[in-house]
Amino acid sequence: MKKSLFVLLLLPMLSACAQDAPPPAKEGEVLGDMTIEEFEPRSTLVVPENIVTKAKFPFVDAHSHWFRAASMTPGAIDTLIQEMDEMNMGVIVNLSGQSGEALQGALSNMEARYPNRIVTFANVDFEGVGGDNWTENAVAQLRTDIEAGARGLKVYKNLGMDVMDVDGNRVSVNDSRLDPIWALAGEMGIPVLIHSAEPASFWKPRDKFNEKWLELKLRPNRYRDPATNASFEEIMAEHYDIMAKHPNTTFISAHLSWLGGDLTKLGEMLDTYPNMVTEVAAVIYELGRQPQHARQFMIDYKDRLMFGKDSYNVEEFHTYFRTFETADEYFPYYRKYHAQWRMYGMNLPDDVLRAVYYGTALRVIPGLDASLFE
Repeated sequence: MKKSLFVLLLLPMLSACAQDAPPPAKEGEVLGDMTIEEFEPRSTLVVPENIVTKAKFPFVDAHSHWFRAASMTPGAIDTLIQEMDEMNMGVIVNLSGQSGEALQGALSNMEARYPNRIVTFANVDFEGVGGDNWTENAVAQLRTDIEAGARGLKVYKNLGMDVMDVDGNRVSVNDSRLDPIWALAGEMGIPVLIHSAEPASFWKPRDKFNEKWLELKLRPNRYRDPATNASFEEIMAEHYDIMAKHPNTTFISAHLSWLGGDLTKLGEMLDTYPNMVTEVAAVIYELGRQPQHARQFMIDYKDRLMFGKDSYNVEEFHTYFRTFETADEYFPYYRKYHAQWRMYGMNLPDDVLRAVYYGTALRVIPGLDASLFE
């Protein structure tokens, strides 16, 4: 009885609220029902814009992937080179060279047509670690791949996170059974571009404080449950441990070593491991939100930094050029779920641009044609 009375008393109040409510949204207008995933405001700020579609100096994209390199048509390869020329890209590094026959196919299909413009890295298949003669066979195959023309080794993020040995145990990045692989790379003078872990936010609670919340909402498989996964700190400690154990091997720590948001710490890592360099692939959003601090960092460590992009999309390169070469303010990043913030240009000095665009790569990756950058 009391509940019915409460409802009767509430109905007039609800009716009054409805009369005061704003009119329904017009066609094409989304208000209260809009989700945060849909929210994409257009800035009303009017500031100078300098869109850069061609890098000031020739550059090496040291982090790219061509999963079907062996089967790319001559026309597709010619188009790639044309686009590279339009961006002022001197060399592109295909990190997805694979191994054995697949590597041979990539080398003969892409590098044979443009031997000075396309460089291929080999990959090691970590399936079967711990099996009979696995280490010896992996080392022998890598040696064969290098002798065939691979100019580096790319290690994917599954090592340390998802790779299991034959006994079902996680294979750590610094597993001693892999030491001969890193040693061979140093012996044969090729760099190891290694991607370990993912952004630390992927291990944190998916709550309102996590700045990667939107990415984890849209890509839920990227979340790493701390209860069932090795921690970010553990994986990265393993990552740096192989650099300490193999000082004669050059390691390219991918994606600013996931320290783009803590450049002071990244500088400490570079100081600690003189055989380590890093690159900016897929993390330009970190540098673009702290232009003054990042500018000084890049000036201080210009000879330890390389250009890289990761996915290949011509228009996305323009954001990198603009961040490095202009002093523009408050411009958008090209992928909202990676970064909800706006970017600022660093207006880097020419000597820093040259070092990052090609100087470090010429020193680290064997066989690059220096005349392309003169």
